Amino acid sequence: MSAIRLLVLGAVRQHGRAHGYQVRNDLEYWGAHEWSNAKPGSIYHALKQMAKQGLLLAHEIAPSTAGGPPRTEYEVTDKGTEEYFALLREALTTYDQKMDVLSAGIGFIVDLERAEVVELLNRRVEGLEAWRSSVTEYYTPEDGPESLGHIGEIMNMWVHSADAGAQWTRGLIARIEAGAYTFAGEGGDPFVGGLADGQENPYAN
Repeated sequence: MSAIRLLVLGAVRQHGRAHGYQVRNDLEYWGAHEWSNAKPGSIYHALKQMAKQGLLLAHEIAPSTAGGPPRTEYEVTDKGTEEYFALLREALTTYDQKMDVLSAGIGFIVDLERAEVVELLNRRVEGLEAWRSSVTEYYTPEDGPESLGHIGEIMNMWVHSADAGAQWTRGLIARIEAGAYTFAGEGGDPFVGGLADGQENPYAN
């Protein structure tokens, strides 16, 4: 799974309708260009591809006052909404996602209901524990990595990664169960993760 599809669909969805520069600006505001493949070329390519796939609806609006070509604004379709939530749930559940995919999922976590998020994250913990168990069928952490030669360091790294991932996920679950954040269906002020059209990104280089 690529993080770019989730990031772009989520960014467009936050605006209702958004043009490519708005999406790029939002993702740079998140720092996504540093921790994912959300570079300008990838963002514009994803927008065009997902419009061809029916996940986004492209609207051409009036040319700029500077005389440039018509600007394209994108809107998430019903099919795109289904894809967005499928990608979001997968990002939160699957234990072996890359960090950029998990980060994208966490970024849009409040678009789901609180109880579902807890359930998805618990499934992630179960996956991590099962992965750890499969590693320890061949490697006994108490014996130390040296017992298998230097290759044992690989399995040692996997065990530590599983333990750290499970610990972090349990901490997030505890914070959510304790009432942290405002999730879908709870009312209150919605999370604003994007910039208004024309708003300067304070973190831009």
